[in-house]
Amino acid sequence: MICPHQVRIRASTLFPAASQGAALAPPRCEIYAPAPTARQSLDTSPHCGQWDTVSAGPYTLLLDLWGEAGASAGSQCSNLVSLSGTSVAWETVWTWTGGSGVKSFSNVQLDVGVNKQLGQIQSMPSTWTWTQSASGTIVADVAYDLFTASTPGGANVNEIMMWLANVNAGPISAVYSASGQPVPVASDLSIAGHTWDLYSGSNGANEVFSFLPAGGAVVESFSGDVLGFIQYLMEHEGVSAEQYLVTAQAGTEATSGSATLTTSAYSLVIN
Repeated sequence: MICPHQVRIRASTLFPAASQGAALAPPRCEIYAPAPTARQSLDTSPHCGQWDTVSAGPYTLLLDLWGEAGASAGSQCSNLVSLSGTSVAWETVWTWTGGSGVKSFSNVQLDVGVNKQLGQIQSMPSTWTWTQSASGTIVADVAYDLFTASTPGGANVNEIMMWLANVNAGPISAVYSASGQPVPVASDLSIAGHTWDLYSGSNGANEVFSFLPAGGAVVESFSGDVLGFIQYLMEHEGVSAEQYLVTAQAGTEATSGSATLTTSAYSLVIN
C-alpha cells in the first residue's frame, strides 16, 4: 500500500483470534514526524576575561590579553558570530591606553590538524575576510600567527607571522635602519597571490619570521595556501622540514587606541 507524504505504513501486529491461532492485523497508514536534526549550539555572547576561551567546531576563540598589565587602562571583548563548516566569523572590540607593548592578541585558533611535521603537510588552504574600524590613532596589526616546535606539542622554536595589516606597528627585526625602521631580509616575495617583505629576528624566546604586505598594502580579503610561506622559510631561511606545526592562529595584536575587528569569514584547513 502507498501512504501520503509524512505518513508511513505501520507494521502488522498480532491480535487474538476468536478461535485457534492468531491473525495478523492489516497494515495501516499513520502520521509520523521525522526526527529533528541535531544542531551544534554556538556561544555568541561577549567574553572579556584575560584568558577566556570559546569553542567553535574545529576552532577556539582565545581572548589572550597577555600584555594587559602593561596598559594604564583599557579592555577587550570578543564574541563569535557564526560557524558554518570550517568558516567562522567573530568580532573583537578593544581599547588600550598607556605602555608601548602589545596588550592582547584576540584570535581564533585551529585545533584540528596541528602537530604535523612541516614536511608532511600537503596544503593549508585559508580564506580571511575582515574589516577594522578605528577611533583615532591606533597601533595594531591583523595577522596569522603560527608556531613550530621540535616535537608535537613541544616548546616553540619558530614563530611565523603573516601580517595582513600593519597599523603604526612594526615587526621584530634583527636589523634596523638609521631612522629606526626594520630592515627586511627579503623583499617583493610573491606568495599566495600577494607580494610580501620578510623580516626576521628574535623575541628573546624564539626566532620570529614576519611576512608583511609590500609597500604598506592592506589585505582585507585573503584567499590562498598558507603553506607557501612555510615552504619559503624551509627553502631559504633554514627552517627544518622536521619541525612540527604546533599552533595556528589568526587575529589582531592590539597595542594602543580603540578599534573593532570584524571577521565576516575565516577558514583554515591543514591537509
